[in-house]
Amino acid sequence: MAGSESVSFEKIKRRKKMAAKDKIFYVFIYAFFVIFAVVILYPLVNMLAYSLNEHLDAFSRGIHLLPRKWSLENYGKLVFPDITILKNYGEFSFRYRFFIQGIAITVLRTAIGTFTALTANAFLAFILSRKKFLFKSGLSLFWVIAVFTQGGIVPLIPTYALYRYLHLNGSFWVYIIPGMISILYVMAIRTYMKSIPDSLEEAAQLEGAGYMRIFWNIISPLCKPVYAAIALFIASYHWNAWFDARLYNRFDPYYTTLQFELMKFFSELSVPPGVESNNTPTPYTVKAAAYIIAMIPVIIVYPFFQKYFVAGLKISGVKE
Repeated sequence: MAGSESVSFEKIKRRKKMAAKDKIFYVFIYAFFVIFAVVILYPLVNMLAYSLNEHLDAFSRGIHLLPRKWSLENYGKLVFPDITILKNYGEFSFRYRFFIQGIAITVLRTAIGTFTALTANAFLAFILSRKKFLFKSGLSLFWVIAVFTQGGIVPLIPTYALYRYLHLNGSFWVYIIPGMISILYVMAIRTYMKSIPDSLEEAAQLEGAGYMRIFWNIISPLCKPVYAAIALFIASYHWNAWFDARLYNRFDPYYTTLQFELMKFFSELSVPPGVESNNTPTPYTVKAAAYIIAMIPVIIVYPFFQKYFVAGLKISGVKE
């Protein structure tokens, strides 16, 4: 390695220029991401400010990052609704017991749906990633073609008839069983599994391990990053879903979901002119509070999964 005395002044000057260019590049990148974060976070912060503002003061708008008059009454109207206030909207539309029932069903649906869907997709991806599986190419091609040739909204009618024939309509399992398998998730997990060296499976087979033990004890621990990403996508879908509740369980309020109740609440919530008073919350402030409540679980869960998104597959001690 050459000493500092052997490096010419021109080379040192060129390196300094390159370092200055790198600094400008990094400043530009950081500024871009700061602006991008502000654009993304501002609507959320603004919504939080409206939800924490006194309802009559919020009617004049002009709230940006901080509330003008702090108040928790908007959350109180959601958690402990007043019948007399709700009657000002024309109908007793926001039923407190349905709201609580929707939260319970949504939490249960998210937990069971995420576990069953992740397990089913992982099993199918493991089967398709095995070299000795005879039909892996044919099945993969068939499913890929099916993904790109969907019929849009037309299949809703035969799908509804099929679910009714299977007695899924009007039941909790209509949220779980139909969405257990997603070809996109299967392909993502399969691609990740195929990157794992075959030497690990061969070594386990020499020790007498079967495919189930290979899947649970070897493959699955190495697939935690992709499992975490897929689990977050599935959980977000179940937590935010409302259309299936409206389509398949709209006549059975026992299986209502949080998002479906919020959708009904937002669609029915309207304040006629002249109804605004000190006891009547504005629709926007109550909607903002409801949105914040619906986002809290996702915001809490996401940091626990974030570390798996940047984690790479690190396998040592195996020579190919």
